[in-house]
Amino acid sequence: MSEAASAKRKEKCENCTKQVKGQASGDSQPLLSACLSCDGCVSEEESLKIGQQNLEELNRILALNKKCDAAEHKVLVVSLCPQSLPFFAVKFDLDIAEATRKLCGFLKSLGVQYVFDTTVAAGFSILESQREFVQRYRRRHHDSQALPMFTSSCPGWIRYAERVLGNLVTPHICTARSPQQIMGCLVKDYISQQQKLSAEKVFHVVLAPCFDKKLEAVREEFYSSLLDSRYVDCVLTSAEVYDMMERRKVSVAELDSVPLDHVLGEEGDTAPVRYEGRTSEGFLEHVFKHAAKELFGLDVTEVTYKTLRNRDFQEVTLERDGETLLQFAAVYGFRNIQTLVQRIRKGRVPYQLVEVLSCPGGCLSGRGQAGGDAAGRPDKALVQQMEDAYISLPVALPEVNPLLHTLYQEWLEGQDSAQAGATLRTQYRDLSHAPTPHMQW
Repeated sequence: MSEAASAKRKEKCENCTKQVKGQASGDSQPLLSACLSCDGCVSEEESLKIGQQNLEELNRILALNKKCDAAEHKVLVVSLCPQSLPFFAVKFDLDIAEATRKLCGFLKSLGVQYVFDTTVAAGFSILESQREFVQRYRRRHHDSQALPMFTSSCPGWIRYAERVLGNLVTPHICTARSPQQIMGCLVKDYISQQQKLSAEKVFHVVLAPCFDKKLEAVREEFYSSLLDSRYVDCVLTSAEVYDMMERRKVSVAELDSVPLDHVLGEEGDTAPVRYEGRTSEGFLEHVFKHAAKELFGLDVTEVTYKTLRNRDFQEVTLERDGETLLQFAAVYGFRNIQTLVQRIRKGRVPYQLVEVLSCPGGCLSGRGQAGGDAAGRPDKALVQQMEDAYISLPVALPEVNPLLHTLYQEWLEGQDSAQAGATLRTQYRDLSHAPTPHMQW
């Protein structure tokens, strides 16, 4: 791409945030929330792949399974993001546990064979992020790009970082794969092997609160040449699945309550849980507590947030005897991300870690479930109900999850193995000057 074209793309992307910053009204907010859906950085090829991730594609697979020979059937697997479950709890007027069982019952009534949640994958991502932060912190004096570390779970943030900000931030992005990426590997590799299935026989659907997860699913590194398969074949949003239920006139009361499937294929409790944090996977809190203990021998039982610019720009500080040991920040929404970027460019970022999410309010406010009007502005009442439901979930700690320890050994040959590194880590690149053919301007 020419320098002029590259500059034009940056101007288009950053224009969204400039418009919002310059106007007090909410009219320009959809520009931010739809940042990755504009035609400035999505190629025709990507648009085609994303367009195939919809209910029609799921229905096509379901119809083929009914028509073709059993030997040609696809095994349907659905993975549920924990942040999608409060949406269904509110819509069904049930607690999250029962709403999850009803949702599972609906999916299995369609012909889905396995329904998992992605909590185990998020656990892997959190543990890998904890380890990487400690490693980066210990080499901070001889590696100028070690800190700050930016979280990598949000595809909207990653897209913006790679395509617009480039080398300014990409060396600082945590290399832990996102929960969706790890769940894809788990389903297409480990679970497929356990069920004696080839990866190409499995059609893996992820149910997520966010449209940007569709874009993440078509990333180049999210395809396995060894398995000759994408790790995630289709991403559906919470609203898309609920719309499917409404069109079919499904009565929630008449649905069977079916428990989630266990990753190891065992009987046992698969009730939904959450990790610590603010309406998302809680990377900041888990890394903060782990670093406090690992680096300074301090046990942190409760994380206290200090609000700075607004509710979506907060910081957390670890102090001892008046000395600041750690300073982390949670930065949600593109307006706040722009403020963060300005500080980075001026060299005024005091934080060792920043949890970055593109949606204001975090993952629960994803446009795939919280859009309240035609312009995509979140339904505040719905978001509040979802937050209340999400907080009601019991908190789990990935460090003491026996399932994760089992999978590290049985699937990945140990936590420090080459297999673990290849499966749970990735690299983010500076694509701000990369040639991008077929770009729609």
